[in-house]
Amino acid sequence: MAAEGKGVLLKADAIAETFRVEIKSALSNASRPPKLVGILATSASPSKFYAEFTKKQCDALGVEFVLRRTGQAADEALAPGEGVEEAIIEANEDDTVDGIMVYYPIFGAQQDHYLQQIVSPFKDVEGLHFKFHYNLYHNIRFLNPKTLASSLPTSTSNDTPPAVNDEPPPGYVKSILPCTPLAIVKCLEYVGVYNKLLPYGDRAYGKTITVINRSEVVGRPLAALLANDGARVFSVDIDSIQEYTKRPRQAGESEQTQRKYFPRHVVHPASPSLQDVLALSDVVVSAVPSKEYKVKTAWLKDGCVCLNVAADKNFEADVREKASLYLPTIGKVTIMMLLRNLLRLQQYRSLMGDAQSSS
Repeated sequence: MAAEGKGVLLKADAIAETFRVEIKSALSNASRPPKLVGILATSASPSKFYAEFTKKQCDALGVEFVLRRTGQAADEALAPGEGVEEAIIEANEDDTVDGIMVYYPIFGAQQDHYLQQIVSPFKDVEGLHFKFHYNLYHNIRFLNPKTLASSLPTSTSNDTPPAVNDEPPPGYVKSILPCTPLAIVKCLEYVGVYNKLLPYGDRAYGKTITVINRSEVVGRPLAALLANDGARVFSVDIDSIQEYTKRPRQAGESEQTQRKYFPRHVVHPASPSLQDVLALSDVVVSAVPSKEYKVKTAWLKDGCVCLNVAADKNFEADVREKASLYLPTIGKVTIMMLLRNLLRLQQYRSLMGDAQSSS
């Protein structure tokens, strides 16, 4: 129990356990254990720790995990990242591999993005391929696995079914989402920020959320996910603040236009300061990779929910004096999302195989 007058300190274990049970059940019904290949190309301690943590979780659940070391991870005399592209291509071409996990950062944002597009979308457990990012930003929640074989983005025409609930229609599956943003959403669902009484796709309606980070791996996709679920989101980066909101229907729009663009989020520059937006925010998520960065407790709204996503603590020690709930780490939930994505990719391949068998 939290001390009187202080908010609750919530560990990620309880949230992760609900998904661990779900994954165990799915694995018990699988025709074979899925195989995940991890590719480690540097000697960076966080990457090595994450690789070891991935193996531990896979072993505990009965998922086959193979770690392939290349570059500096294989030999200190080699350059970081040497041979990583070849390792990805080899795993893409190996029919026994269901998922590929590359431990970034390796080269830097631009070249790492290039590597993310080399990973086959059929094996992308991290959800970083442009096909999945396109779906996320266009609020396309379901896809036909056959479309992943095309170099074109998923259609937003009338052939794309609307998301009326969280169950995909026949022939469709859920699109893969990036692990960390998805884990954050699942944490917010668990603590009741999402209102289950509201329609699917609007369950964050009425909430104001600040996300401090706008990277392509965490902050930007998270802001889009939350806005697409109805929240008002302030996206904070080092030099600007943007506001993400759900695009309203426009008077006079044709049904086809509404189907194509509603309810995808829109982005506008925001004029308030960080102090101003924190004072408005029901939820604050911080993912700043810096030991020095701290969100000022005095700026927080009384009773808010705070999530720390960075390796270093981004909140001051007295955060629970203002926050009703503080989640200091979400790593255990993130790895469960990765394994859920792995099972989903195995389902993609199974559906593709069934379609080919019946044709």
